[in-house]
Amino acid sequence: MATPASPASPTSPARATATRPVPELDADAVADWRKSGGELVELFALARDRLGGVAAVRTEPGARPAVLVTAPDAVQHVLARHPDRYVKRGHRARILIGDGVLAATGDAWQRQRKLLQAQFTGPGMRRYEDRITGAARTAAARWAAHARTGEEFDLAEEMRRYALDTIWRSLTGHALDEATERELASVPAVLAAMPRLPADGTAPDPAVAADLARIDAVSARAIAAARDGAAGPDGPGLLHVLLDAAGTRPEYTDRLVRDELVTLLVAGHETTAGTLTWLHLLLHRDPDARDRTRAAGPAGSPERRQAVQALVHETLRLYPSAWILPRHATEDDVLPGGHAVEAGTDVITSPYLTHRDPELWDRPEEFDPGRFTAPGRRPAHPGSYYPFGVGPRACLGLRFALRESTALMEHLLEAPAPTCTAVPERAAYSITMRPEGPVRATLPPRQER
Repeated sequence: MATPASPASPTSPARATATRPVPELDADAVADWRKSGGELVELFALARDRLGGVAAVRTEPGARPAVLVTAPDAVQHVLARHPDRYVKRGHRARILIGDGVLAATGDAWQRQRKLLQAQFTGPGMRRYEDRITGAARTAAARWAAHARTGEEFDLAEEMRRYALDTIWRSLTGHALDEATERELASVPAVLAAMPRLPADGTAPDPAVAADLARIDAVSARAIAAARDGAAGPDGPGLLHVLLDAAGTRPEYTDRLVRDELVTLLVAGHETTAGTLTWLHLLLHRDPDARDRTRAAGPAGSPERRQAVQALVHETLRLYPSAWILPRHATEDDVLPGGHAVEAGTDVITSPYLTHRDPELWDRPEEFDPGRFTAPGRRPAHPGSYYPFGVGPRACLGLRFALRESTALMEHLLEAPAPTCTAVPERAAYSITMRPEGPVRATLPPRQER
């Protein structure tokens, strides 16, 4: 529990400095939240507002309290400075991604991350630039078709289609075909079912068995094609990197190759699709932000790109890809500020709540991309902004996600702005945070200049 540990060894971190208990949200407040049927994020926000950046919360009566960490220095302590003390114990999506790098731990995670990391560095990213651009052009062409017909479409589904095409090209070297796209509609179906499935489950669940079978079938076909030497028009992709590893490393079994493929597929499109959907909703509410971005410089200029990147970063501030990043304390420890955490405590960091902390951000609920272009407009502490996590388990694909988001918006800014005809009123908080429901939109015909 989140109280000072009992007397420990002289080398224990809990004995290194004076400690104090983590303040706990009172039971009446938790009972009122439970009675109201509120979202977990609302309970966590209440704890942060009342108790500050380190707070203990019991989500169930009699349960051991979890420690919510939103203060920047404590976030850095947990995620970046001491990842050996605060570890991932698993992943709710394990039923889908198996032992892929997102769910892996210990030595296995280190080996898997090392193999993939080189693919997402600056030099590694260059091999995917043409694939990202190709997917963006295809999406822009569909956008233009929507403008010609004037028919209503689901903006969220359009963003998912683009992000899925981008990662499929990067994995296989092939553009996404319609049959594969239909089969991979099972991915969001499984993710949507996750809150109702056993935590960290691995056994097939009847609720998602058919969807998992379709995903497995797509994976098997892609792996077989890559083994047969079927590199796409842009050459081999990330899947070929995995198969090359399988030729020399016994741990890369057929199952692990499948798990890594699905992990990259899920992580490579669901989060970006959500970010782009939120960005369009924010621009719908604040059309002047679109105009200011276009006015920053001509298409293709460094000034325009910087302004587009600011749009993406501000969207990620308000709607980070993962709204919580849970960890588990493996030993007694003391957080900055003297708060003691006992071994066995669940520790939850929340980019969503840190990014909306009025002690850190001016007018935190407002959409203001200028925070990321004007000097001194954002907090300097690295633990204040971490939409992809921070430290050794930060998202491998952050460069990829930022580039594909920027590439698409650079193309679509030259097109007419969509008009949202049906906007979800709530967000769905699961593994990722997404609008709850479709985002219906229309596009006006493009005016010739």
